[in-house]
Amino acid sequence: MPKQRKKSELPSKICQVCGRPFVWRKKWAKDWETVKFCSQRCREAK
Repeated sequence: MPKQRKKSELPSKICQVCGRPFVWRKKWAKDWETVKFCSQRCREAK
C-alpha cells in the first residue's frame, strides 16, 4: 500500500492569475511541471 502524506508535505505552487497557493493533486501527477493555474476559472481568465 502506498505511503500516505500529510497535506502540508505535498508540493505547492502559486497560481499565475489569482496569486493563491495550491497543492499537488493526484490528477496532476503526470504533468505537475506544466500546471500553472489553480482552477478552470483561472485558466479561462488568463
